Amino acid sequence: MSHTAAEPLSAAASSKPPFDLTRLRGDFPVLERQVHGKALVYLDNAATSQTPQPVIDVFNDYYSRYNANIHRGLHTLADEATAAFEGTRESVRGFLNAPDARQVVFTRGTTEAINLVANSWGRANLAPGDEVLVSMLEHHSNIVPWQLLAREIGFTLRVIPVDDNGALDMAAYRTLLNERTRLVAVNHVSNAFGTVNPVADMAAAAHRAGALILVDGAQAVPHQPVDVQALDADFYAFSGHKVYGPTGVGVLYGKRELLEAMPPWQGGGEMIATVSFAGSTFAEVPHKFEAGTPAIAEVIALGRALEWVQSVGLAAIGQWEQTLLAHATSGLEEIDGMRILGTAPGKAGVLSFVVDGAHAQDIGLLIDQLGVAIRTGHHCAQPLLHHFGVEATCRASFAAYNTLEEVDTLIAALDRVIGMLR
Repeated sequence: MSHTAAEPLSAAASSKPPFDLTRLRGDFPVLERQVHGKALVYLDNAATSQTPQPVIDVFNDYYSRYNANIHRGLHTLADEATAAFEGTRESVRGFLNAPDARQVVFTRGTTEAINLVANSWGRANLAPGDEVLVSMLEHHSNIVPWQLLAREIGFTLRVIPVDDNGALDMAAYRTLLNERTRLVAVNHVSNAFGTVNPVADMAAAAHRAGALILVDGAQAVPHQPVDVQALDADFYAFSGHKVYGPTGVGVLYGKRELLEAMPPWQGGGEMIATVSFAGSTFAEVPHKFEAGTPAIAEVIALGRALEWVQSVGLAAIGQWEQTLLAHATSGLEEIDGMRILGTAPGKAGVLSFVVDGAHAQDIGLLIDQLGVAIRTGHHCAQPLLHHFGVEATCRASFAAYNTLEEVDTLIAALDRVIGMLR
């Protein structure tokens, strides 16, 4: 599969999926279950996507055939586990078009990856008077680590504003960049609104100002090809469970020279070269940042998930999600009192909305009784929601396995429960 620079997803879409949807859905056993006597309609994919059977099978295969610790053993099971684990590192390299697999660090998820950068690169490079830019669109995991570090070190956290559509104000961004800016930390796709940020342009502007850019790609990699070289991202992070993989595993990509200059964050086994009571020396990247026994089965399963995604095709998945998004948007706009938040052009398959006279939590609870799973709350994006004057929204988010019929079920369920609540 060829990788190109990630661009905003096209709104043009066909009503027919570009893959065998029935066969694809057959890979997901959870889609066969019922909830409250109704067929499950799972539309909470921005929180966690469901897992296909080939990925689930990895766990049984690992624990029944070659369960062993990696890197340190000389026996056959350890060799097999190490080969499978490091095979995923190469799979991630290809998935992101990274230059070198040694630039791929395994973490517990996007949150830990961002905390790693904050606590390693940030502690070593940020000082009082420096500035870090984040956007109004950020998930809490790309706000709180910088707040904690700013409180300790004394640098300033500045916020890139959004317009009324939920798109970043790029003119304001360029104005905020100055000689004190050391880092721009921004998501690729907003988990709350689906806004696709122009991160290649943002990276170019940051670099002209002498700053680095860290990209939270958790909501981008399930929907579109990502090429970290074309984006010129200094750091790029994502989580397995957003991209049809397991929970508890994620990735930090970093430019080689940055990773090599960064000090370790956590100490323990695996991340060392030598240890004595007089002092220790550390392993080369990426192992310098992978202290202790990792989530071996989860990493191997992540590799299988990426293979599954690429077998379907990210461009095809993104195209189908645009069809679902357009159909859902049209249906929701027909409901009285419906307000969709986040209408930026080229957005990804996320619909965040509020309804006059109905609380988001009540809507979520009631449509669950009809078998429809959506997310309600602040979506770990409280500053963004407060900016738009709301405490919570309902959020429907789409994946490759969703159908137009499921969208119709969502619309009918919303129409029914909203009528009950008014």
